[in-house]
Amino acid sequence: METVSSVKCFGGEQGVYRHASAACGVDMTFGLYMPPAAADGPVPLLWYLSGLTCTHENAMTKAGAQGWCAQHGVAIVFPDTSPRGDGVADDESYDLGQGAGFYVDSTQAPWAPHFSMRSYILNDLTDLLAETFPLDMARQGITGHSMGGHGALTMAMSEPDRFGSVSAFAPISNPTGADWGRKQLSAYLGSDEAAWSAFDASLLLRSRGWKGDILIDQGDADPFLELLRPQALVDAISETGQAATHRMQPGYDHSYFFVASFMEDHVAWHAERLKNLD
Repeated sequence: METVSSVKCFGGEQGVYRHASAACGVDMTFGLYMPPAAADGPVPLLWYLSGLTCTHENAMTKAGAQGWCAQHGVAIVFPDTSPRGDGVADDESYDLGQGAGFYVDSTQAPWAPHFSMRSYILNDLTDLLAETFPLDMARQGITGHSMGGHGALTMAMSEPDRFGSVSAFAPISNPTGADWGRKQLSAYLGSDEAAWSAFDASLLLRSRGWKGDILIDQGDADPFLELLRPQALVDAISETGQAATHRMQPGYDHSYFFVASFMEDHVAWHAERLKNLD
């Protein structure tokens, strides 16, 4: 692992690192904030999965998470959203290819050789973090924005023994029913729609549910509501009786101004649940 940069931040350290990924077959970059409490021993870990077009840097510099993580003694990791570089497949549209990994393991050409973001998060990066940093890997939470909210919700419901808490900001809630989803899932996973259901939060909530409660924030002025389909998730929550708080925030859009406005709530929410795990 190579340290790209490391700076003091709210008494802790904000680092950027590069490492070889077996899942993606290329070097990957991620950001990791370690709070001051890490000097005294392992701390809980919060995953933040970013949205379309983002790198590790967007949330790291715009979400305002570090101060709240320092306050609560929680580390936060900012993975990239896709493999990158020469020889990695791409598309001229912004919502497919590099910057748009969708947190799945692709099975289709030309994406399969590198686009295995699910395995990258759950295996490669998890193992590296556990081996390298003072983190309490028995206390992991996950959140994300837009495409990353989709990733957070679907990974948590698929891996309930790994994650102790889950939340999302404006998640792509029903990708099998929207252009933000059908396009990417068909490209990465093929035409068999049965294979898509494991990557749809609204469907997973009905088939698997979540062991605890869920926090979701959505802006009602978000220009992408038709693509995000928040009502599909609200309906699934209602039909299943899932413990969840789904907040429609008046006047907020899809930007990092929205994310930063509610980051304090999400970090505190995860910190409380992770610290209360047995």
